Amino acid sequence: MTPRRYAWGPQALGGDVVSFRLWAPKLSALSVELGGRLVSMQLQRAGWFGAEVDGVGDGASYMFVLPDGTRVPDPASRFQADVSGPSTVCTAAGFDWENKCWRGRAWEESVVYEIHIGTFTANGTFEAAIEHLPRLSELGFTAIEIMPLAHFPGSRGWGYDGVFHYAPHSAYGTPDDFRRFVDIAHGHGLMVFLDVVYNHFGPAGNCLPQYAPEFFRKGAPTPWGDKIDFEREQVRHFFIDNVIYWLAEFPLDGLRLDAVDQMEDDSDRHILQEISETVRDHFPDRQIHLITENPANGTDLLADLGGGRRLFVADWNDDFHHAVHVAATGESGGYYEAFRHDPWTKVKKALAEGYLQQGKRLLRIEPPPTASLPAPAFVHFLQNHDQVGNRALGDRLHTIIGERCHKVLTEILALSPQIPLFFMGDDHLSERRFHFFTDFEGELARAVAAGRRKEAANFGGLPKGYRPEDTPDPNDLATFENCKIIWDEAGGPIRVAWASFLQRLFEVRRKHVVPLLASCPGYAGRVLPSDDDAIYLDWKLNGRVLRLRANCSEHVRILDEGLGRLVYPTPAEVASAVLPPWTTHLFVA
Repeated sequence: MTPRRYAWGPQALGGDVVSFRLWAPKLSALSVELGGRLVSMQLQRAGWFGAEVDGVGDGASYMFVLPDGTRVPDPASRFQADVSGPSTVCTAAGFDWENKCWRGRAWEESVVYEIHIGTFTANGTFEAAIEHLPRLSELGFTAIEIMPLAHFPGSRGWGYDGVFHYAPHSAYGTPDDFRRFVDIAHGHGLMVFLDVVYNHFGPAGNCLPQYAPEFFRKGAPTPWGDKIDFEREQVRHFFIDNVIYWLAEFPLDGLRLDAVDQMEDDSDRHILQEISETVRDHFPDRQIHLITENPANGTDLLADLGGGRRLFVADWNDDFHHAVHVAATGESGGYYEAFRHDPWTKVKKALAEGYLQQGKRLLRIEPPPTASLPAPAFVHFLQNHDQVGNRALGDRLHTIIGERCHKVLTEILALSPQIPLFFMGDDHLSERRFHFFTDFEGELARAVAAGRRKEAANFGGLPKGYRPEDTPDPNDLATFENCKIIWDEAGGPIRVAWASFLQRLFEVRRKHVVPLLASCPGYAGRVLPSDDDAIYLDWKLNGRVLRLRANCSEHVRILDEGLGRLVYPTPAEVASAVLPPWTTHLFVA
């Protein structure tokens, strides 16, 4: 594969010559400063400035100098020590890959484990995270999904306020440290997905408006900042190249695109469509998976374009989570309001069809009915960073519901044909809270803290006896430190037993569910008549029938005979026609 020539950012041209480019349509002149040298850049076409500079090696620092003397970092910097300081020339030229033959894994094999690098370990670095990859692989996880890495202000944050989309945050390590994390993950058979945010830039550290205000649309901002003007060629290149950059130079197995419903584009070919098609053309020999978070529930991004080919392989399905959460906890305010009536019925429908209510489309593609999509087109979860971190106290699901209820919900998640996602710590029943945290100062810090209290109302509200001021301050260092996973806890007897339980579930999924999912059809799920808190579902998958029977109650239930081979639990443990309280059976016929 021929290396891609990126439109944005520094590029080594051979020897010690580096090309610097910046789109600055507002300016009439521009220079690049390297050490003590100030090099004038040439105005090229369509607002681009460029310069080829010799004597530049890896690790060289540089800044762009505007006509008024203002110094700004490169928005496509490959490495930033901080948001206001110089950018660093950083290439992958010297990295020695151990698993260079890795080509990925099939999507249907995905069992996803979501992590935040800064709180996944005490040190909060790529290097420290590597230690835990063998264990996750042994348990049966097949993919690590990393919360956003794009460099953001300060030393701590969730990453959704990034302003340097090409630069892994320096608090986690160097770009080569991240490459090593990916390389070792591949050696353990783990795919690595990265969460990327293309719908806005963060509220601090973004210098683009000073020299390229056209990068952003006027009016109607997203909830987090100005919308991006994807209809401009230079802007499109920034993001399409960014996708290729992460996938080619690290090399990741996929990306999860955050809040794509906020990526407005009136071009003939939507930016999301071009991203997907470019990836397919650029990586014909690798299995790469593009995933969306699409709160609008539009099925156009998941439509079959012929031969089972879809622009995006799957979407995070909040409908499943919200219905399960209401059924298990009884919380029904905020985002859960629409799920307060008959939540178990909604759980069943989400398992059978995906979205409970199909939403608006983004593309000029006819959106298919949600039930027509194959089950693996949906990523399901009992919790993720949003569903824990946006709660007032950051408490995890298993700490607020009964043990047996949590266990059966986990069985439903792992044994259904949708793609299951777990949040870091779920593997050992971690009780560590996960909060929203930032590293802002002044008025921005105060505004973020106030916004957190309002947002918590959408995720269960304040527990009885707590006041709004009891919500942890996102900018307090202790809030961040208290989120860090304590791995010594994973060795306790109850937690080891839970890990063994998950390992068994994932093995059953690998042996009996995954083989049915390759190119499986839509309209596969069917809800069978049952009591409200009994989950009886059949899926017709490639000539076989997968039958899930889950009892979410205190009552013994008697099942029909002839449902097929009982693959979970094993026949030696319980009669196939008897479903004890808070248990699950899985049959294959």
